[in-house]
Amino acid sequence: MHEKIARIARELGLHSANVASVAALLDGGATVPFIARYRKENTGSMDEVGILNVKERLAQLRQLDERRDTMLASLQKRGLLTDELGQTLRAARTITELEDLYLPHRPKRRTRAMPARSTTSASCTPTGEVYRRTTRRPRRGGAKRRTRASLPRSSPSAACTR
Repeated sequence: MHEKIARIARELGLHSANVASVAALLDGGATVPFIARYRKENTGSMDEVGILNVKERLAQLRQLDERRDTMLASLQKRGLLTDELGQTLRAARTITELEDLYLPHRPKRRTRAMPARSTTSASCTPTGEVYRRTTRRPRRGGAKRRTRASLPRSSPSAACTR
């Protein structure tokens, strides 16, 4: 938590004690207008805009840490986490950078068809191969296309006698 506060203070040009008190008040459930009006002694007379900036940046850093933890747990669970990859993920400063690092290791989405293909592919493959070998392929080049005008005419009564 101290690292986040120091980072926010450095980025926004504020004192770390003021940022720490704002973070503590926000975590305690205080609203931005309340902090700006009634806790000026704790925040160094920070206005609402400054408090909102601290609140938003703190939320972004918390989200970054949460996503990083999720990625590390996923990689650990699948046995793909190496020391080098873990250090690289921990060093990422933005969510975009973190997602770019994780992209090659991301698990592929599993569709409804994937389990069906895996269970039926073994049983249907021989049938499919037999079907593929026995069906006629259309001739290339020399085949004349039949149009409606070139089809033989049949009467409606001939269709009923079959």
